[in-house]
Amino acid sequence: MRRVKSGAKIILFTILKYFFEKNELAVLADLATFAANLGIMSLLVIGSVAFDAIETPFGKTDKIIGGAATYISMASSYLCKPVNLVAVVGGDFPQEQIHQLNSMGVNSEGLQIKEDEKSFFWSGKYSNDMNSRDTLVTELNVLGTFDPIIPQRYQGCEYLMLGNLSPDVQIKVIERLEKRPKLIAMDTMNFWMDVAMDDLRKALTMIDVLIINDEEARQLSGEYSLKKASRIIRDMGPKYLIIKKGEHGALLFHEDKVFFAPALPLEEVFDPTGAGDTFAGGFIGYLAKLDQVDFEHMKRAIVYGSAMASFCVEKFGTERLVGLTNEEINDRLKEFVVLSSVELNLD
Repeated sequence: MRRVKSGAKIILFTILKYFFEKNELAVLADLATFAANLGIMSLLVIGSVAFDAIETPFGKTDKIIGGAATYISMASSYLCKPVNLVAVVGGDFPQEQIHQLNSMGVNSEGLQIKEDEKSFFWSGKYSNDMNSRDTLVTELNVLGTFDPIIPQRYQGCEYLMLGNLSPDVQIKVIERLEKRPKLIAMDTMNFWMDVAMDDLRKALTMIDVLIINDEEARQLSGEYSLKKASRIIRDMGPKYLIIKKGEHGALLFHEDKVFFAPALPLEEVFDPTGAGDTFAGGFIGYLAKLDQVDFEHMKRAIVYGSAMASFCVEKFGTERLVGLTNEEINDRLKEFVVLSSVELNLD
């Protein structure tokens, strides 16, 4: 595969952005294929695009846009374009929300629309400290029969982010790719450990990076110590493990190396929904942008992911992820640098 010089990349990204804003999807798809052939890294995101209804101590919403793939795609779009999306929605999903994703650099050619069915819907209520939540309603609807179809134009992607879905669906996606991506990252949850452990074990042998929280890591490994848990989980397949600890940051494990990134202390947290997916989007978007998959770049990617997640929780749903400026993102990254920097004089 030929590599294209940085100046040409800038020109091509500008053209891609123009056609995203004009919603010229046919032209955009051809340009995305052209970009891939030139060696500009492409990102494929698989997951749910859905409706959420959320209640926190700060208020409640009616149905708003949510879903793992929505948060991942939005966050990664600030670092990598185009983001190629594969998901499914019903005929009740607003067309203007699809246009919004397109305007942010998300290619929706792989978004299936089941006109006579309803979109996935989740409703939840958070506790006063927002460290726990109760699920009030879960309606799988179209997600219950989701069969991920990979458009031909998406083939050849270099980076794949598998949002939280059934392990069977995640396996299908990997098997349907004509060429294995350079990096495959995956999210999962306790529920799949309870009901689909065999499929989950198979999926783990096919990926490079697993992204889960501390409770999930302990359940998957059977170990309370996260360091011990990381070894057991990486023996299952993934070379890298990221353990999210919510407001306490995130850990990255690889071989005998460990990296910790703090979460940014915020004065107000309105809604934690989607923060983990936003983190994953910032993480994979950064790696796809730089086309680097070593431990040092993953450390920086975790900081980018944490920065994007810190925006997400400041408003309900995806509201804060729309219209961010480079200046806002860079200022937030600087806060992380200050937060985690220390000088020691060791004699």
